[in-house]
Amino acid sequence: MNKQDVYNFLNEKNIEYKSVEHPAAYTVEDIVSFNLPNPEDGAKNLFLRDDKKRNYYLLVAKDDRQINIKEFQQKAGTKHLSFASENDLMDKMGLIRGAVTPFGILNDNDAMIQVYIDDYFVNRHMWIHPNDNTASVYIKAEDLVNIIKEHGNSVEYIKL
Repeated sequence: MNKQDVYNFLNEKNIEYKSVEHPAAYTVEDIVSFNLPNPEDGAKNLFLRDDKKRNYYLLVAKDDRQINIKEFQQKAGTKHLSFASENDLMDKMGLIRGAVTPFGILNDNDAMIQVYIDDYFVNRHMWIHPNDNTASVYIKAEDLVNIIKEHGNSVEYIKL
């Protein structure tokens, strides 16, 4: 799914969202510089894999959190994790570096990516890319969790 496909999907599902177009954003710092409304709801996304490339994980965290991958491994009960390659990102989620987003799950045809969302977002909204880093979507975390579950991927909140 591309950006327009994501918007169409959200509209078809009657999911309430706001979108903002902006220059390409490759980092959290880029997004912050755009002064989006509700900046406290910014998210960052880490695409991780185990050392055998059998299990893939998407960690959606509050944008200003320092992430300790070893601590995440322990809490999620995984083996050694590292960042997935750009090839893995394109192959599994159809995304490029800098455009990692939970909406990429909709491109995970095998529903093999496990999603973990920072519990900060329980009962909150979040800013995430619509499979393209030239826009951001403001959506309820609960709606995102339902989208991911409906697609067949596992998803859970995690305390970071």
